[in-house]
Amino acid sequence: MTDTIEVERKRELPDDGSSITPLLAELGYVAEASVTEIDTYYSRPDVDYMKTVECLRVRHRGDFAEITYKPASNPMTHGRDDVVSKIETNVILREGEQAPTAERLLTSIGMRELVRVEKTRTSYRHPDTPGVTVSIDIVSEVGTFVETEVNRATAAGAAELVEQIEKRLGIAGHPTVALPYRDLVLAQRGQRHLTTQNRGQRK
Repeated sequence: MTDTIEVERKRELPDDGSSITPLLAELGYVAEASVTEIDTYYSRPDVDYMKTVECLRVRHRGDFAEITYKPASNPMTHGRDDVVSKIETNVILREGEQAPTAERLLTSIGMRELVRVEKTRTSYRHPDTPGVTVSIDIVSEVGTFVETEVNRATAAGAAELVEQIEKRLGIAGHPTVALPYRDLVLAQRGQRHLTTQNRGQRK
């Protein structure tokens, strides 16, 4: 189990990320192999994690799986310009095939499944800046985003570093995204459901 302070900001991209990948390489960032991640999000039956903006999820990609918890949001966790700073608790599972077991465990103790989010993620890291990751996420149903993330033992200076990296990449002018992917996917599905209902009423 690992606990770190995760400071991050997401921005929406107008394309599939091809506009910034050459600059990432030019600045010395090294791309990892693209992976498909399936995140299954949960909430307590007596607490709506959508309202508290808590995160409990099981993440599965290939032979890797983990359970992650991020605490509720408050004025201290959400800073200026949609910078999010939270303690992230991760429990690494022994192998990817344990993800369904973890999901079954959570539902068995009364947690309710909210949504599954599928995304293709390409992560970039710089050899001179450990703990920093720039990820391009193509999220099924909602679009493409760039997430700049700094993981440290403390949050000191992390938000400023996020801002510096964004400026170097030329993405500081792109719209920030405050909501988690979980919320974006649920909102998109709700909108699609409402559109379908309206069409049915007009028939």
